[in-house]
Amino acid sequence: MKINTVNDGDTKTLIPHFTTVFKALLTVSASTFLALTLTSCAKESTTNTAQAAVNDTTAQTETLRIAAAANLFDVLPDIVEAYKADRKLPDQDIEVTFASSGKLYAQITSGAPYDIFLSANQTFPAKLADELAHKRPQSEKTYKPFTYTQGQLALYSVTTPMNGLEAFTANPDSKITIANPELAPYGESAKAYLQSQNIYDSLNEQKRIIQAENIGQAFQYAHTGSVDYGFVAQSQITAIKATPEQFYTLPPNAYPPILQDGMVITDGATATDFTDYIRSPVGQAYFSKAGYLAVK
Repeated sequence: MKINTVNDGDTKTLIPHFTTVFKALLTVSASTFLALTLTSCAKESTTNTAQAAVNDTTAQTETLRIAAAANLFDVLPDIVEAYKADRKLPDQDIEVTFASSGKLYAQITSGAPYDIFLSANQTFPAKLADELAHKRPQSEKTYKPFTYTQGQLALYSVTTPMNGLEAFTANPDSKITIANPELAPYGESAKAYLQSQNIYDSLNEQKRIIQAENIGQAFQYAHTGSVDYGFVAQSQITAIKATPEQFYTLPPNAYPPILQDGMVITDGATATDFTDYIRSPVGQAYFSKAGYLAVK
């Protein structure tokens, strides 16, 4: 499996089996995305049926390219490996590119040759479905987004024992970070939660809110102690095995649900089969273990 990460226009290429390995083997290849785009015209469509893709382990397989939201960094590689093992497709090449949903959406609309888009919200897949329907009016394919998981929001600190929001509000000098509410669903939900507590405006006036570019950067700020607290994804907390006194998981009904939608972009049977897999009970079990809420 090949993994790319995109940040501020640069593409980083990794070839791990598991997350801990690819973090250590990170190598930078700023031209990878450009190369993928230039070679998109050469990509042939898969004509096998989904069942054939499952059963015929000797069939010629094309690379399955997945554009995935950055918050899936800790769980999707495990699901990919499980899919290849369960479907008996050891030779299936699967390439995953992680970036913010907005950047991936921009890449896809510019012609990047992805087969699947897994977003961190519902907005970008819905926009993409409309755009593809207009671009490909003669296509028989219906571009329909689907919900594949639901994120959880947590308050995290490495400097102060956590007991809910009280510790934060009691310290008038403390700083808190949230992801950009305009671009990141976790940031949007964090802002809505603070507004529901009637403290968002006052925190802004006191310049105590440090806005991060995305949920990954928000976690970095909190995890390194650059800020006192951070609204982060529960999956990030789960991935580092944080101790109970370091975080507080907000009740799911305390903020707008963070529903994550995906969409199959091409006609490849393997793409459809993989998205069926991540929505199956087996795939959902991986999301639950990683700190997400399963969807039915």
